Amino acid sequence: MNPATEPRRRPGRLLSIDPAADRWSLGALDALPEHLRPGDLLVVNDAATLPASLHLLAPTGVELRLAAWIDDARWWAVAFGPGDWRQDTDLRPPPPVFREGDVLRISDDLSAAVEAASPRSPRLLRLRFSLRGEALLDALHRRGRPVQYSYLRRPLALHEVRTVFAGRPWAVEMPSAGRALSAGLLRRVRQRGVDLAWLTHAAGLSATGDPALDAQLPLPERYEIPAETVDALDRARARGGRIVAVGTSVVRALESAAATHGGWPQAGAGVAELIIRPPFALQVVDGLLSGMHEVGESHHALLAAVAPAPLLNAANADATAAGLLAHEFGDSTLVLAGAA
Repeated sequence: MNPATEPRRRPGRLLSIDPAADRWSLGALDALPEHLRPGDLLVVNDAATLPASLHLLAPTGVELRLAAWIDDARWWAVAFGPGDWRQDTDLRPPPPVFREGDVLRISDDLSAAVEAASPRSPRLLRLRFSLRGEALLDALHRRGRPVQYSYLRRPLALHEVRTVFAGRPWAVEMPSAGRALSAGLLRRVRQRGVDLAWLTHAAGLSATGDPALDAQLPLPERYEIPAETVDALDRARARGGRIVAVGTSVVRALESAAATHGGWPQAGAGVAELIIRPPFALQVVDGLLSGMHEVGESHHALLAAVAPAPLLNAANADATAAGLLAHEFGDSTLVLAGAA
């Protein structure tokens, strides 16, 4: 499946998959409102993307990518060996082996001490930064860059990896399913009689170049669901509307909250530890708007909890033959009963 090579907000295309009817259709993303019904609820992830890629002054050549927030001063981060965004993560050389107590210099005003390496992978490091809270965020925005992708033709600016509804800077990679949703398209969704709601989920790394670690993605990620969104979920379920998640991060947040609270989300913060793949039975989400994902990716595995894998694979093959594009800046997939 070919990736989009430019991050522009081009007119998107949509693969609509109806698991109830075992069929799919291809069309324009602009037709999304026509696939939804009055009374449905669309839930987006409003996390803004952090400049989560940090290149070290010492040891030289090493890149750190933030992976999961722990507290105001500590993060899990993945270390990469020498190289830059033009190289696929699978082809980057390994970084040095870091041990407890090592200090990694990012800039004159920012460093990070290694507290531990994860049993998941020696490249996954628990770091304590020399700054905390807002001071750390400010330093990340001065010194960091957004995570880059080797299939693109040029490096990304931070504004190019943020959605139109981005709020708190929690995500280390863009919650990319929402990238294609313009303000105009969301307005037409509302005019259709579809409600909109939001939550914040710290979308994590999509790949590390370490096959053993990639097989364990996504890592535990924090989320917060506002009371207004729980009210919107309650109203949609009561009137028979369908709950459609925009992005796998929304599915993970809603289903993790439901698992924590006896089958239905409650307002508040939590940590999503679920890895959703068949035969996981979704408790909250009825459908999913996502990107185009290749077989074997963790995002594709989550889609297989919404629709049978043979149907997904056949629909993806048809979409690929028709020229739909994959990855963060590609086209979209809607998996929803009645959508096609």
